[in-house]
Formats: sequence, structure tokens, C-alpha cells
Amino acid sequence: KIVAMASTGTSSPAAASGATADNQLKPSHTHPQPPETNPTFLAKEEDFTKLPPELSDVDWAKPISWDKYAPYPTPSSSSSSSSGPIPKPLPLTPEGTPPNFQPPHPALCFHIHATSQRARYTTVHLPHGPVPTPVFMPVGTKGTLKGLTPMDVTGSNALNNQIILANTYHLALQPGTELVRDVGTAIRGEVVGKGDEGGLHEFMGWDRNILTDS
Repeated sequence: KIVAMASTGTSSPAAASGATADNQLKPSHTHPQPPETNPTFLAKEEDFTKLPPELSDVDWAKPISWDKYAPYPTPSSSSSSSSGPIPKPLPLTPEGTPPNFQPPHPALCFHIHATSQRARYTTVHLPHGPVPTPVFMPVGTKGTLKGLTPMDVTGSNALNNQIILANTYHLALQPGTELVRDVGTAIRGEVVGKGDEGGLHEFMGWDRNILTDS
């Protein structure tokens, strides 16, 4: 058909209406360009070629031992050490001691209650309540626990979790940061009044601690 139109000199409908191929290929709308990255957050080449300060004195030609499986020092073992620096025993805090939030960690207080070899029984005090460890932490990647409601988790004696896990990256992709903020703010406004911005706690209906990774 195109050959026939060219051989007979017949104009195409697009040409007759004054439209061009370039105009037909151009989208009807354009997407805004992403903002330029702040130079402050651009990594420098030397950041990838130098070791962090805590590893700068390590002799990498020798076998490395992190003493991962060595027991924590006790007062008796610390006093009997005859060579090298005397290791300090871990300070133990009685269970049930109230947290003492202070700078530089105004939202974190860590108490060690007992040790057994390398195992520790501790309490991590956070703004939404204490978390005893070791702890099982349910995973709520996108702000929800599959097959369970918050009431199922908090109302069960077998679970009664004080902390759950969410994923910042996946939440930013879906449902999106703005939706989490807007829904959380709307719910928070109904509960405590307008003025404060809400977030993931209100979005999930979860009033205990959340640990987020990416």
C-alpha cells in the first residue's frame, strides 16, 4: 500500500493533515527530571580504597582471630591475667532496672543481665518499650505480617513480641513513603489530634517497637 501510494503520488493521511513523523513519535507529556544528587552525599574514590579506623592496625598477613567464641572476661579472670592489657568484665545490670536515656543515645539504653560463655541475656530499652534478648522478631517487610494481625502477635502468650521488622527500601517502593506518611498522619490525627506527623507505627496499627533495615 505504501509503494502504491508513493508510485501514484498520493499523499498519506498524516501528510494531508500536516502532521509529521517526528510529531507522531513525540509523547504527549514529559516526565520531570530527577533532582541532582547533593555533592555532599557523593562517595569519593578513597572511601573504597582505605580501611576504616578500627581495622587500620590489623596485620592482614597473619591469621585473624576475633575471639568470637572466647568467653567474656569475669572479675576473677581479669585479676589473674599476667600479661597484656587486663580485660574488663562486662558490667551487669539487675533485671527490671529502669532505662536511663541520655546523650549521645537519647532513644537507646542497653542492659546486660547475665552471660554464659558468649551468650548474653539483655534488655534493649527503646522509646516504645523494652525488648528482652535473645528475641524472635517477626518480619513485616511491607508493613504487614503475613497471616497475622497485630492483635494476634501482642495478645498471644506464646508470641507477645515487643518488636517486629520492616524494610525501608520495600516500603519506599510499595506502598510508598508519601502514602505511609499521609495515612499515618491521618490516623494519628484521629487518635491524638492534629498537628503531629504520623508514620509507620500508625500505618501498621502497631504501638510497639519497629526495627527497619533496607
